[in-house]
Formats: sequence, C-alpha cells, structure tokens
Amino acid sequence: MRDLDEYLAAVALIEAGLNDCEIERSLGVPRRTVLDWRHGRRKSTAPPGHPCSGDHDYAVYATSSYAYLLGAYLGDGYISRSKRTFVLRITLDTAYPEVVGEVADAMDAVWPTARAFRVTRPGGGCVDLGMRSRHWPCLFPQHGVGRKHERPIELASWQQRAVHAHPEAFLRGLVHTDGCRFVARDRSGNTIREYARYSFSNRSEDIKALFAETCDVLGIHWTRAGSREIAIARRADVRRLDEFIGPKR
Repeated sequence: MRDLDEYLAAVALIEAGLNDCEIERSLGVPRRTVLDWRHGRRKSTAPPGHPCSGDHDYAVYATSSYAYLLGAYLGDGYISRSKRTFVLRITLDTAYPEVVGEVADAMDAVWPTARAFRVTRPGGGCVDLGMRSRHWPCLFPQHGVGRKHERPIELASWQQRAVHAHPEAFLRGLVHTDGCRFVARDRSGNTIREYARYSFSNRSEDIKALFAETCDVLGIHWTRAGSREIAIARRADVRRLDEFIGPKR
C-alpha cells in the first residue's frame, strides 16, 4: 500500500493540473494508481504516517457550529494539503458578508486553536475562507481526490448524530453555500403575485439526498426541479425555512 505522503503529493499535483503521466514521472507512482486516486478510489483514509492519529472524541462535535460548517463544506468547500498541514477552504460570495462572517465563526468554534483567514479572488466577487489544521481530514472524512460529485459522499456515524441533533444548522450551511431564497412573480391580468421560494443546487446526488433527508426530518416538503436542483415552494415550508435561514446577507 502506498503511504499517505505519496497520496497527498499526488493530490497536490492533480489539483495543480498535472496529468497522470507527469505525476508518474515526478513521484514514481504508477500511472494506474494515480488514476485511481484521481477518481477517489483509495483503500485507506488514514494509513501509518498520517499526520493526525485520528484519536478524536467525536462526541464533542455534535454542535450546531459543526453541523453548519459541515453543510458549508459539502456545499462549496474543499481540503488541500500544504507543506506542513491541511487547509480547509470554503468559497463564498462577497455580496453576503454576514454569511462569510458566520462561516468564519463556525470554523473558529470547531477548531478554536486556529483562526480563519480570507483570500479575495481576482475580480473581488468571491472570497476563499480558510483555516489550517492537520486534523481536517479526520473532521471531514468526505475529503478525497477529485470533485465531490465524482465520488461517494456518506456521513460517518458521528456526523449523522451531529446533523440529527442540529438539522436546522446543517440545512443553513448547505443553503448559504449552494442554495438561495428568491421571490417568484406570477402575473394574472393586471395582478402580480409574489411568492418566496428556496432552491438548493448541487451536482452530487449524495449531497442532494442529504439535503432532502434533512428536510424530511423537519417535515419540510421538497421537490426535484431538475437534475441538479431541489425546490421548496409551499408557503408553510418556506415559512419554516425562514425561521432559521431567511435571505442571505
């Protein structure tokens, strides 16, 4: 079995845009192995040599802050390897500074020994909110090679307990990153009626299923509005979501 350092080095090169042949020449890792890693096929997530032992008391993460951050990570987050540690990054729209602040607060609450940092992307429309910790792969075991919609996404049992304890916070994190609240307008003659709606859009079927299952727990009716989108349109359900989400700011 290849050790974690080789795997993480390959991940960094994949993220840098190198092809499998280039990575093989650079690291001496067989091209077939690189291909497996690129598509999320890996036998072990924490072999000997992992910088974090994985010896966590996961019960302490059954909090609303973790549930919210988990939703934000699944929506628009990723984990990468730096020279000495891992970096959790969540990409956010700068048009919603309160959302950016809430995600930063959640990071600080989940891992209080570090502080979140912000990097504004060229053009100023998006910001990468990040935090460094060697423990992120343990706290977000959904981390892997490639995009989330290209590999299975399943919650660990302790993550499921956090979501079950704080379903509102989990949905809030998902909507803040990959969802929206908007107003639809219906014209009938000279009358225009306005209806608030919620929408959640993601390419991963597993992540959409987690969103839908959590809505079910809260008794919120949802429908599929396309291959990527889940819609909440009934007035009572919109009012229920407004109790803990509301318009982004």
